[in-house]
Amino acid sequence: MNHQKHAWLKEIKDNQGPLFFILGPCAIETETDTLKAAEFLKKLSEKLKFNLIFKAAFDKANRISLSSFRGHGLDEGLRILAKVKEQFDLPVLTDVHESDQVAAVAEVADVIQIPAMLCRQTDLLLAAGKTGKPVHVKKGQFFAPENMLGAIKKIESTGNEHVWLCERGYTFGYQNLVVDYRNFPIMKQLGKPVVFDATHAVQRPGGQGHASAGDRFMVSTLATAAASLGLAGIFMEVHENPEKALCDGPNMVRHSQLESLVAYLMDLDAWVKGRQAPEVW
Repeated sequence: MNHQKHAWLKEIKDNQGPLFFILGPCAIETETDTLKAAEFLKKLSEKLKFNLIFKAAFDKANRISLSSFRGHGLDEGLRILAKVKEQFDLPVLTDVHESDQVAAVAEVADVIQIPAMLCRQTDLLLAAGKTGKPVHVKKGQFFAPENMLGAIKKIESTGNEHVWLCERGYTFGYQNLVVDYRNFPIMKQLGKPVVFDATHAVQRPGGQGHASAGDRFMVSTLATAAASLGLAGIFMEVHENPEKALCDGPNMVRHSQLESLVAYLMDLDAWVKGRQAPEVW
């Protein structure tokens, strides 16, 4: 498999370029559904002319309930993601939860994602760094933005400088998340591309008791505010029919509403990056 095919990924070194998008369902549900989603997103990226990374998890290891849908496991999940790459010529991103998963995942994934709850796991960060792939590290809900320097240094100790930082909200009280927009300029000062996870940011962890709830109607508002700060990318989980999704349905964006949102964010991003924001001191 040609691992250099999507060389633009390693050209993302700061927050100056046009906004890229990480889009896809929360988890791989069925092969048919996953390929259908990839086809839809590929066509959208070609129509609007944006760089797309397809995401889907092979295992949602941090579900609230033991009975919640997790996915189809490492081998089957990677087989389906490989088909996405082959059929639609898309780079793919997926999560790793344990160090011994990383080598197999790196054979397929173009970007390795570190879940927020694991952003301090040294062995996992080192294993991801050793792949040489871009590593997308979600900031923990418990973490101050400046503390992400530790994750950067761990990954860079392997010789891999391709580290992306992701904001997904801070735990505030119970069953709620709050996005502190001060985190974006602070993390940008660490010298790495910054991504906003607009759909997990509206999640309400444990809000349904047996599962998480979410406020989908807030995705556009939060994403707009984040894009106005001149970021590298936007992450959104999307689904054809969120009401029937097997996980995180309440915060996923409908396919039918995605085009207008992405186009708006692209326009806003171009406007912001074409100007110098005034400074106050």
